Amino acid sequence: MSKLTRRDFLKLAAVAGAASALGPVGALAAAAKGGKQVVVVGGGFGGATCARHIRRADPGIAVTLIEPSKQFITCPFSNTVLGGLHKMADITRNYDTLRNKFGVNVVHDVVTTIDPAKSMISLKGGQSLKYDRLVVAPGIDFKWEAIAGYSEKASLVMPHSWKAGPQTVLLRQQLESMKNGGVVVVAPPPNPFRCPPGPYERASMIAHYLKQHKPKSKILILDAKDKFSKQGLFQAGWEKLYPGMIEWVAGSKGGTVVSVDTRRMTVQAADKHKAAVANIIPPQKAGAIAASAGLTDASGWCPVDPKTFESTIHPGIHVIGDASIAGALPKSGYAAYSEALMCAASIVAIFKGEHPGDASFVNTCYSLVGPKYGISVAGVYRITDKGISEIEGAGGVSPKEADEAFRESEARYAQGWYDSLTADVWG
Repeated sequence: MSKLTRRDFLKLAAVAGAASALGPVGALAAAAKGGKQVVVVGGGFGGATCARHIRRADPGIAVTLIEPSKQFITCPFSNTVLGGLHKMADITRNYDTLRNKFGVNVVHDVVTTIDPAKSMISLKGGQSLKYDRLVVAPGIDFKWEAIAGYSEKASLVMPHSWKAGPQTVLLRQQLESMKNGGVVVVAPPPNPFRCPPGPYERASMIAHYLKQHKPKSKILILDAKDKFSKQGLFQAGWEKLYPGMIEWVAGSKGGTVVSVDTRRMTVQAADKHKAAVANIIPPQKAGAIAASAGLTDASGWCPVDPKTFESTIHPGIHVIGDASIAGALPKSGYAAYSEALMCAASIVAIFKGEHPGDASFVNTCYSLVGPKYGISVAGVYRITDKGISEIEGAGGVSPKEADEAFRESEARYAQGWYDSLTADVWG
């Protein structure tokens, strides 16, 4: 080991002093050139993208990402695990590239409080961090009280599986354990909610599994809504691939679930249904930290400036991803990614004393009806006097009359879309 000079010692002492003031997690940020501190809460599609691209645009900005989990399991493609097309390892990402290539200070801890007046957050581990700008990307939480009999405890019997991870594994295990001929109930929530096409892709992937292993079984979709994303494309796919296996009941036709009984495995809508497996997806709201920080309005979501995603309630805090109120943009992984890019560019511009550029957004979503049957929707969005609005004619859905080769191509594109998106978020 080389000899430590007095000058080197004084440099280390200065960093150590900053560490004691800001806590261990603040040491890297305090040493960064320029001294600007951005803290990002949540390491999903929105948070990880924002952290990466701030550092990419200006390495002089110190970025600390706070995320409880050491690995992130993506909701996109989690339905393919239920269908047997992928394993959990295939949809699991880590933060090594953010740390090692982009210099993001990744801290695995839980944010307990946000103090907008002091521009400070507190962590469960005991540390406190100051920030110049805060980005909150907490994802969703559930309105457990909305369905009688349903709760976090009940989700261990009737999983929601709307946060990928142990719930995904549980639902897969239940499908494997059920008897041939059983009924799988899928209960999608009312709008707005994370991933609008997700429940219907899930029904498709479950049907693919059942067709192979338990062909006498049925899927009953008890929906709180009267229409859903890519409805015509999904239903045409179901008729082609799984004739007679999937039944969809609209909300106005008695589909809205009002209560469940986990002991008897019954689901009550207009009629009572006995389920072998029940996938109950509750109504949703912004992640809990957003509410406790006072970033939500009466809707349960976070109002933001559509140009920068800065909170309209607490200046200096940006909210991106599912938790934000983003006009016509859906709550999806790709939309969160697009919002994060705009937010990162805005923060870099603000630090330079410049006006953020004109914002535009993109959303692309692929869904698998079967392993070789893909469908998609794409949209381009801009800011109008009504907020974030979709540009008419700039996107669209897969053609209704596409042949088998086209559907198979879209299934391949779905994998490419997922791989490229997750590579740009986590590396």
